[in-house]
Amino acid sequence: MAIGPRAKLARSLRRMAKTVYSCATTLDGFIADPNDGIDWLEGYEGTFDGEGARPLEGGYDSFYERIGALVMGSVTYEFVLREASAWPYSGKPSWILTTRELPKMAGAEEDIRFSSASVRELYSELVAAAGQRDVWVVGGGNIASQFADAGLLDEVTLAVVPVVLGAGKPLFDRGLPGGKMQLLAAHPLDNGMIHVSYAVGG
Repeated sequence: MAIGPRAKLARSLRRMAKTVYSCATTLDGFIADPNDGIDWLEGYEGTFDGEGARPLEGGYDSFYERIGALVMGSVTYEFVLREASAWPYSGKPSWILTTRELPKMAGAEEDIRFSSASVRELYSELVAAAGQRDVWVVGGGNIASQFADAGLLDEVTLAVVPVVLGAGKPLFDRGLPGGKMQLLAAHPLDNGMIHVSYAVGG
């Protein structure tokens, strides 16, 4: 079957950047409590001094350096508006996927774009903006599932927190197509969390 120019462009773009869903999750797979809160994360205190423990400090900075563009849903964006005093994703173009009118963060001079387009429609624009770096799917579970459904999610990177909520907002809204991921790395952190990375569809 011949490959059309649009498919060739998508393949070329995907060689330059990965789409990565990265966040913290509870042991039972929730990224927020039923009220969209993350007290379970902000209030977590733990330690681990066993073999191979890595320091938590510096890990985020290293990850953020490899990011060229970000995308998130309206619930995640509204959480940032409520909780952050300044836009926390400085220097990176950011897309907010929403069908509603949302305010831009007061005082923010950052490149924040609102779109009601599908992830398939936005994909080339996201990856082009990221350049040689990766696209970060910040959240939430519905947005991550949209990328997975479209076959556009390459990697899942998690900080697994040893907390069990029993209910809340899930890591993914639905099962992954094919249902499989391949472990890339797993490291214990000195605060008792575990950092894991998976290739999607491996």
